[in-house]
Amino acid sequence: MKKQPYPAKKPMLSQQIEDKSQHLESRVATLETEILQMRQMLSAFAQKKTPWWLKVSGSFENDSSFDEATRLGQEWRKSAE
Repeated sequence: MKKQPYPAKKPMLSQQIEDKSQHLESRVATLETEILQMRQMLSAFAQKKTPWWLKVSGSFENDSSFDEATRLGQEWRKSAE
């Protein structure tokens, strides 16, 4: 008869099965709690923020310097044609 590389496992008693089940249930509950916490942290980052271009849109309204820069840019584009 060939020697087995690992000793044969003995069947678990019902108390051992119960202990292992409780341990696994505890670990799963801990993981579920941690996942919930991570989801809450991620949702804070994933909240829809106002795009940057909407924040600056209209910020140069009634600004004579911007109007002048726009006019000069248009002149330069026309002269480059």
